[in-house]
Amino acid sequence: MPNIIELKNINKTYGSKTSNPTQVLFDLNLSFEEHTFNSIIGQSGSGKSTLLNILGTLDKATSGDVFINGTNTQEMKKNELSMLRNETIGFIFQFHYLLPEFTALENVLLPYRISKRPITKEVQDRAIELLEIVGLTKVKDNLSINMSGGQQQRVAIARSLINNPKIILADEPTGNLDSDTTEQVYELLREINKKYKTTFIIITHDRHIAEKADRIIEIKDGRINFDIKKSNNES
Repeated sequence: MPNIIELKNINKTYGSKTSNPTQVLFDLNLSFEEHTFNSIIGQSGSGKSTLLNILGTLDKATSGDVFINGTNTQEMKKNELSMLRNETIGFIFQFHYLLPEFTALENVLLPYRISKRPITKEVQDRAIELLEIVGLTKVKDNLSINMSGGQQQRVAIARSLINNPKIILADEPTGNLDSDTTEQVYELLREINKKYKTTFIIITHDRHIAEKADRIIEIKDGRINFDIKKSNNES
């Protein structure tokens, strides 16, 4: 399968030469094939969240190139990057960032509203379908503050899919959930990966969860410590 993301010689340094610069990533070279389910693990401070932010164009590498669908994002302007994110990448975070005064359905529709396109019946139906996929049809009109943590994270998953993204980037998406709910959420992510052929890149500190992925990458001190791809019959 072709690569949907390629990182070439990525370095990331915070601070300037005059203010005690700290290098977080060192000459990283990584590529991700489309439709795959990948996990990135590493201890706190290893650089994995910085890597995810660079993958998602939320942050820029100090040097090196990031290609998404063959386009070098390092050369893109802010408004171009914003459009790319909204149309190509879905984000799921540990803290779901739902708007408390909005219903589950309204939260799912938010990325579409941000693109300033009209909410047609087709779009509304898609949002309802996504809530059905994540098992929340009965509470679609509930305010997010009246939902459990697991339900709120499921809303965030549905929201990440509303624009049909080719890529989902998830940063500790089950970090605040109990073990049973964590299992349910990861099974759901795998189902979405298979149904929509969405490429997943997930950061997790949980090795048990990471081992469910097609590929496990460990980042240690800003470098790739190991990179293991499973055969199809293992995943």
